[in-house]
Amino acid sequence: MRRILALILAAAALTFAAAQDPLKVAFIYVGPVGDYGFSYAHDLGRQATQEHFGDQIETIFVEDVPEPEVEPFIDQLVADGADVILGTSFGFGDGILAAAQRYPDVIFGWGTGYLRSPNVFTYMADFYQVYYLNGLIAAALSESGSLGYVGAFPIAEVKRHINAFTLGAREINPDAEVNVRWLYNWYDPAGATEATEALLAAGSDVIAFTEDTPTVIQVAAQRESPGFSHYASMVEFAPGYVVSGQLVNWETIYIDFIQGVLDGTYTNSNLEDVDYFWLLEEEAVELGAEPGVPVAEAYIDDLEAVVIDHPEFGEINAYDLVMRRLAQMTESRENFDPFLGPLVDRNGKEVYADGYLPTIGDLVSMEFAVPGVVGPWDNEPQ
Repeated sequence: MRRILALILAAAALTFAAAQDPLKVAFIYVGPVGDYGFSYAHDLGRQATQEHFGDQIETIFVEDVPEPEVEPFIDQLVADGADVILGTSFGFGDGILAAAQRYPDVIFGWGTGYLRSPNVFTYMADFYQVYYLNGLIAAALSESGSLGYVGAFPIAEVKRHINAFTLGAREINPDAEVNVRWLYNWYDPAGATEATEALLAAGSDVIAFTEDTPTVIQVAAQRESPGFSHYASMVEFAPGYVVSGQLVNWETIYIDFIQGVLDGTYTNSNLEDVDYFWLLEEEAVELGAEPGVPVAEAYIDDLEAVVIDHPEFGEINAYDLVMRRLAQMTESRENFDPFLGPLVDRNGKEVYADGYLPTIGDLVSMEFAVPGVVGPWDNEPQ
């Protein structure tokens, strides 16, 4: 009888301890939380995830972590008791994969990554569909037909977004060009200022970007050039000049994955095939200058004034085309995808045959540049 009672008490103690020990989830950011871009958006996702789960989890973060130096930060997080470590930037990949071998009991996530292992999953809330929509908007607002793009690094993710933006622009104006300037940095306000000023001086009158500050839209607004929010709303930094943008809801992925950890679906031994690549359909991303505003009201009339003869829809104005394409892709990428074949690169080589819908693998390994992209392009297939 005493033994039975002891077992019952021990089980109760374990249950109580489990109830008192929340899952500890750590986030590693490449930039400062106050960048108002990439890291800021991830931290909004962290906060929403914490609110969703309440005392079931505890979230912590480290910010402004240099990508090549991520491993010591991981070591400290493990020492601090992290059960799940989420490295949010592509350049953290080597460090995450190495650390995952040293700490097989810890679950790791590689944001925007592409390699997995039993205790490493990958995840991405991808903007390529939204950049395509922004390209439609940019070309409709451009007077010169010359658009600009400030890119952080010439990696597949950014190349995919530039290509999608260009395909959208050329659906409105077949002669549109997208001039690209590279920063080779995620967070470089000075470099972004210089690149934006150079693009404007060269005649580009609408500029998009992939870098982690609102610098591009601030500089463009000084020249009365419209721009786009990136990751989070940037309306406050350029009032009257943010026409639309790419907004992210990282919490959709974080909540889904962490729920899987809590209920035992995901463990430190079964993640090698877990890859989130979520889009408009999953509500991981959103078209908008700010949440709930796909296109700023001040620009709707200008977009409605641009009417084209479209091969699929006939006579249609740019605003209606944006909203039509948004509805199609939100339902399913099989309804419409900007990369649906036939598609050739800017050297005239066929990359996707007629009717071919690129796989996620195709998208995350994209190296070619589409016609209309102008500028240097590392690792471009010849």
